[in-house]
Amino acid sequence: MPSLRGTFVYALSCALGLVAQSSFARELSVVASFSILADMVSEIAGEAIEVESIIGPGADAHIYQPSVADAMTVAGADIVFVNGFGFETWASNLISESASDAVVVIATEGITPIEVDGSIDPHAWNSLKNGMIYVRNIAAALSDIAPQLADQVNANAELYMQRLEYIDQDIACRVSRLPESSRTVVTSHDAFGYLAADYGLTFLAPKGIDTDAEPTARALAVLIKQLKNVDAAALFAENITSPALINQIASETGLEVGGRLYSDALSVPGGPANSYVDMLRHNANNILEILERGSTPGCSEGREIYDQTQLTAME
Repeated sequence: MPSLRGTFVYALSCALGLVAQSSFARELSVVASFSILADMVSEIAGEAIEVESIIGPGADAHIYQPSVADAMTVAGADIVFVNGFGFETWASNLISESASDAVVVIATEGITPIEVDGSIDPHAWNSLKNGMIYVRNIAAALSDIAPQLADQVNANAELYMQRLEYIDQDIACRVSRLPESSRTVVTSHDAFGYLAADYGLTFLAPKGIDTDAEPTARALAVLIKQLKNVDAAALFAENITSPALINQIASETGLEVGGRLYSDALSVPGGPANSYVDMLRHNANNILEILERGSTPGCSEGREIYDQTQLTAME
């Protein structure tokens, strides 16, 4: 039987080891390109690693212009997470000009891209199935750079994927109860192609995948004419774009503006989409509540997708 002194020494050494691991991890500089990705990295890393986002909540990465401060942040980074698929058009120059030695991780590695008008759609995170691939890529990269935290990182990743899988199953079940004619919505720009592909929904938008490109008058007229001939349920503004176009379409078609979706950035503090999981839940509930009007009740039987009670219970 071990002595009391031996037990104490063992416990102390374990405690010091945990402190050393935590101190080492906090010395790491981990950077992500935009708010959604930064939140995913933070969830998987846990409290031991602090993550800094180049682009904060509510900001549009499509039109972002990096600053000198951003270059300094990247220069001191040990690991930089980017989305890839051409989303951060500024990222490669920023990393190169900062002379950073950071490991650069492309979070979309292994995801099959879809195309919109001949260009790769970068908004892969709007698919929960893709989100699980992001999680695996992030966990693998963090485990490589901080192997002493690999067990905790992988445990966090496993729980995170379970949460995403739950939401995915609930959305799929609710959509399956919708008639084919009640699966069309309109958003500000073409950011939800992966979500549409996952569940058999149709998203129409006056802008393409890039928010910086304004639609021509002819393209807008064609869309308005199309909406008058299809059974679109509602229009949705986005947090990163002006609602002017959506309001114009609403006035010309009589369609309801169903609220605001979060496509490329999390909400500012206090908003309904402060995390990736909250963003997915908010978007899905807003869209499905509109589409389900007059249809058979969804699989959640009126309960919001993945409400906080369920989330707490799973954790």
